[in-house]
Amino acid sequence: MSLFRTLTSRASTSRTPAPRTSGDRNAGAAERLTGLLGTVLGGPPPVRLRAWDGSEAGPAHAPVVVLRSRRALRRLLWRPDEIGLAQAYIAGDLDVEGDLGAALSGLWKAARETGVRPPTLSVAGRLRAAATAVRLGALGPRPPEPGAPRARLSGETHSTGRDRAAISHHYDLSNDFYALLLDESMAYSCGYWTRPCDPDYGIADAQRDKLELICRKLALTPGARLLDVGCGWGSLTLHAAREFGARVTAVTLSREQRDAVEARVREAGLTDLVTVRLCHYRELKGDPGGYDAVCAVEMGEHVGDAHYGEFASLLHAMLRPHGRLLVQQMSRGANAPGGGPFIEQYIAPDMHMRPLGDTVNLLEGAGLEVCAVESLREDYARTIAAWHRTLEDRWEAFTAMVGDATARVWRLYLVGGGLAFAERRMGVDQILAVRPSPDGTAALPASPAGWYDLGARR
Repeated sequence: MSLFRTLTSRASTSRTPAPRTSGDRNAGAAERLTGLLGTVLGGPPPVRLRAWDGSEAGPAHAPVVVLRSRRALRRLLWRPDEIGLAQAYIAGDLDVEGDLGAALSGLWKAARETGVRPPTLSVAGRLRAAATAVRLGALGPRPPEPGAPRARLSGETHSTGRDRAAISHHYDLSNDFYALLLDESMAYSCGYWTRPCDPDYGIADAQRDKLELICRKLALTPGARLLDVGCGWGSLTLHAAREFGARVTAVTLSREQRDAVEARVREAGLTDLVTVRLCHYRELKGDPGGYDAVCAVEMGEHVGDAHYGEFASLLHAMLRPHGRLLVQQMSRGANAPGGGPFIEQYIAPDMHMRPLGDTVNLLEGAGLEVCAVESLREDYARTIAAWHRTLEDRWEAFTAMVGDATARVWRLYLVGGGLAFAERRMGVDQILAVRPSPDGTAALPASPAGWYDLGARR
């Protein structure tokens, strides 16, 4: 979510002179800043500014960025990057008027159309910028960080202890928070929208259809053994045990999730079918080759690039011959960075996404046969939009629970993430694979119609 880079984009072919109001002593703060941005960018900025003194300047139909106090500028002076801009928004010093998603989409569209070039300043330009900052009262000590918790991990990347801390930062926010955000299944992953045009079809329906789809792809039957790696709050575990009679081992690294899943299993009367383990995936050494099916739903993003081959080999080892694997995993485009400093520091530290083809190669390199890949990119845009609507509809409840700063972190996260999927900068896919038999006999029907049938998607 590189909003700072968007704000600092400029047209490489623009010949429009920069406004000359920054040096006018009668100009308001917005005029001064617009003039300064024009000097820095070499052309008119892609946003309209409204400042704390009521002044407004910039393109008439551009997104309106509202600077509520001088502290917003001070944050950007101390951190002239994506984090500084995000912190100004999280703290409420900076806002975007109207629909945040539409504003961000417009900014990124302007960046794509005009081209992105790093801002440069001559010595004279720097002096003018400093003089403008002084006149606006923006100089001063570093502002305090906003109240939202920021991930501060230590130790070797993707060591067991660091992975536990990274998972805790995101998933242990509180079970009550996620219960307020998600539908009753507590599924925190991309849904499968079989009837997106039906106004009576919503997020709960899409999550139910996703769970049903995964269980059918895995060909679960009563008594089948399923390993659910990264089980979340148990949505798939419960569905597989309740609807298909599968015997499920559910694995999570989050204590909050472990406690919630155990409680849900007891409430559903499924203790004879479900075992919940609090452990790292590397600790799954027992019972190799003992599972009929293994799934990892949006867990592989937390494994890390250097360890994914090891992870794929472990999944292979857990399966019996002809056993099926379902990996649902986010990806990034070949030339798209994915993630970014904001996501890394405030949402999902140490998360890694790679192009889809790279993941397929790693699974095949571990000895698995990849049989089918299904894209759910558009489904994720719909899923995140539903979560965002819930956040806005229940805004007062969220702020009462976690505070305004954390709620604003999640607003920025959901809006930016939804746009990343809608604009094809990120994807998500279900990868179905099988552990081949030593004799090479066929493991799956030749036609996908033999695996599942949820009806044609409309």
